[in-house]
Amino acid sequence: MPGQVPPVADEREGLLAYLAQQRDVIRIAAYGLTDEQARLAPTSGPLSVGGLVKHVATTERGWIDIVMQRTRGSAGEQSDDYEANFRLGPDETLADVFDFYDEVAKETEAAIAGIADLGQAVPVPQGVPWFPDDVDAWSVR
Repeated sequence: MPGQVPPVADEREGLLAYLAQQRDVIRIAAYGLTDEQARLAPTSGPLSVGGLVKHVATTERGWIDIVMQRTRGSAGEQSDDYEANFRLGPDETLADVFDFYDEVAKETEAAIAGIADLGQAVPVPQGVPWFPDDVDAWSVR
């Protein structure tokens, strides 16, 4: 697997290739782990390798939902327990979260393919740590 995305023809192809490469790296991080090993949190925080996979899949889906201006109301897709998105639950397997991540990847690819202009404004949540208050952007409240 290359460390960088190969040359691409356009921004859309570059974006999708970059996301695919990042997903590959996440898979490599979990390669060969048992479900029990994937549940282990090696630091004082709740983050485990299995939880990392679950978190990046949930986060990617959340961002695509923002881009597509849709909300999801079903339980389990966005847990009320924030830390649950950083853990592989007792009834979840690493295969389960990778299946979920594959589903999210397909949704992302379809959403990106359906956007006519990648330069269009995208709603950005404000009041969150990763978005500076001094940047003017279309916001989601």
